[in-house]
Amino acid sequence: MLSPTVGSYLAIRLSQIGLKHHFVVPGDYNLILLDKLLLNPDMKQINCANELNCSFAAEGYARANGAGACVVTFSVGAFSAFNGIGSAYAENLPVILISGSPNTNDAGANHILHHTLGTHDFKYQLEMAKRITCAAVAIERAEDAPRLIDHAIRAALLTKKPSYIEIPTNLAGAPCAHPGPISSVLNPEPSDPASLVAAIEYGLLFMNKRLKPILLAGPKLRAAGAEAAFLELAEAIGCAVAVMPAAKSFFPEDHPLFVGIYWGEVSTLGAGAMVDWADGILCAGAVFTDYSTMGWTALPEGERVLTADIDHIRGLGAGFGRVHLADFLSGMAKKIKHNDTTMSQYARLRPDLIQARLLEPKAKLNRGEIARQVQLVLTANSTLVAETGDSWFNGIQMHLPNGCRFEVEMQWGHIGWSVPAAFGYALGAPSRDIIVMVGDGSFQVTVQEVSQMVRQRLPILLFLINNFGYTIEVEIHDGQYNNIKNWDYAALVEAFNAGDGYAKGWRATNGEELADAIKAAKENTQGPTLIECVIDRDDCSRELISWGHYVAAANARPPKLQI
Repeated sequence: MLSPTVGSYLAIRLSQIGLKHHFVVPGDYNLILLDKLLLNPDMKQINCANELNCSFAAEGYARANGAGACVVTFSVGAFSAFNGIGSAYAENLPVILISGSPNTNDAGANHILHHTLGTHDFKYQLEMAKRITCAAVAIERAEDAPRLIDHAIRAALLTKKPSYIEIPTNLAGAPCAHPGPISSVLNPEPSDPASLVAAIEYGLLFMNKRLKPILLAGPKLRAAGAEAAFLELAEAIGCAVAVMPAAKSFFPEDHPLFVGIYWGEVSTLGAGAMVDWADGILCAGAVFTDYSTMGWTALPEGERVLTADIDHIRGLGAGFGRVHLADFLSGMAKKIKHNDTTMSQYARLRPDLIQARLLEPKAKLNRGEIARQVQLVLTANSTLVAETGDSWFNGIQMHLPNGCRFEVEMQWGHIGWSVPAAFGYALGAPSRDIIVMVGDGSFQVTVQEVSQMVRQRLPILLFLINNFGYTIEVEIHDGQYNNIKNWDYAALVEAFNAGDGYAKGWRATNGEELADAIKAAKENTQGPTLIECVIDRDDCSRELISWGHYVAAANARPPKLQI
């Protein structure tokens, strides 16, 4: 049997962890590596328009598939990809960034090379990667490749964070050892038994002595693989369940215990009042930031809070390490007392559902009518991808059918994320219907990846909200820099067809035109459809205005006096 090469070894391992695609931008330092990856019949190589989009596509793929990988060239490629890797780190997604690098002989020869900083030191990229990944390795000898590759991949899978692998151009085709059993990479590290027992006992004591307990679902639930365990605990207690905005869809919204999205003043369905009223809050996988707390105005804290993170539990005066969140929640569910006090209270507080007002068919299009019609598109098989900006708030208001997924990038908050992320997600979940809500300013950042949707014939539906600027920035701090050049978006999308594609672009200025465009989009199964929804510049959600006010106030805090 022929020995594998470093490149083919990497391909085998990526395939074994469940990747059916990897995303690439070619450059001369990674071309041999790309050749080796292409030889693996179990993975398809997906080209991207640039390295920023490539990293975001891999991030979106990881959301759907559990892990992702992107391959770029040295410096000029990796520096751009670092942005998406930062997103993967912030959003707890195992994305493996692989970069080609210079020939191993050049460092010792004191050469100055292209695609470098013009110095003799080529280690700077590895050092940068170490700051934004859970593991960063540079292969300098082929015999070390299996160990280093396995280490980087395993670290990413265990921590749900990105990792980095650097492979010199002259080692990608060098022979190395055969892969050992994949279990050495995949097998998880179990909870520490004694710590788990102690944490469960503490959690039971905390919750059982509360008169008004509530559960709060956070965005780390998915990374922890704890969604099912969280549901199990909720049904065992019978208490109210609120969900943080970045965790929307991690708990079924048609479940009788669901009381809405907790987001301070812009909470939905009365969730804010319920969390404030509770005397005990179990925060499972929660992440509290200036964005998720409305500029620190909605931050549960103190003795009424029990925090259950991915691998540790902490409360007032207590902490337990090496405890997996799913194990903790499931263990709690088996012994906890039933307490539905918060649901009795919610029956009194629950607001009446307000039906969206139906506009006259030819009335000028507005944000509310767009949201009403998008809601009608959602099914159990949909994934709604909401871009940074007012799309967050419009998306949060949607009622998701059971099975519908919701994706946001609220921690990293990079405008333009949604387009390449939706592209990657669609490849990772080919049976799902992908719907994107994106603003015009965000779309201009990463529009190139629509061409790859065309290339792969992905029927992604994009609702582009054209309000002629960066509305989210306007509500935080306005200025002329928030104005952008308008584009003919519907025409631009069809330009990507270039004779062999099936993208469709529509422009809607009223409800009737929007309904007709959605009907046409459903019939286009061979490529993306973009519907440009034209609304007034100042037509934004009340929630965005409130949120922007509080975030601006948090940003404007004066420096503390140094004593």
